[in-house]
Amino acid sequence: MINLEEVYKKAGALLEGHFLLSSGNHSQYYLQSAKVLEDTKVAEMLAKELAIMIREAGIKVDTVCAPALGGILAGYELARALDARFIFAERVDKVMTLRRGFEVREGENVLICEDIITTAGSALEAAKTVEEHGANIVAFAALANRGFCKRNGSDKEAKPECKLPKDMPFFALDDFDFEIYESENCPLCVDGSEAYKPGSRGN
Repeated sequence: MINLEEVYKKAGALLEGHFLLSSGNHSQYYLQSAKVLEDTKVAEMLAKELAIMIREAGIKVDTVCAPALGGILAGYELARALDARFIFAERVDKVMTLRRGFEVREGENVLICEDIITTAGSALEAAKTVEEHGANIVAFAALANRGFCKRNGSDKEAKPECKLPKDMPFFALDDFDFEIYESENCPLCVDGSEAYKPGSRGN
């Protein structure tokens, strides 16, 4: 059984400070999955573990689609582990789009994969994009769950902020349930520190 928290700590990917999240909210902790996935052997190990969960649930996957940029490495490795095709969606004028010649067939079974699922906004945008091209979304997956959505096998209930459909399977290796604050109610700001954005957007 993989101890995901230890994997992130060993890679220097579980950061502590004052962070501005893509949602606009603030947190004392940040998961930098790119630091984990730069080790190809670790990336392969995590993807294989995730693929086992998906296969055991009987989910048939033709293609894995990841939202760019954060989900690309995790999605590619998961597609390899599932022996599936891999594509990614990216924003053009702030709209998630399939580019670079990527296409999906009518009825093709697509799994949406992220590195981290928080409220799942980007994952849902990618799902909508491939659905508009006729694909069938069969599940969502991520290396880690920030604790807003309910993953398969967890007894933690989804929070109201989660955007994933309640009837859709969501697979992740573990939950990281950190406190998240609205910017106007952030105790870290009250203490005088400034939020920093370490993710893939905006820097």
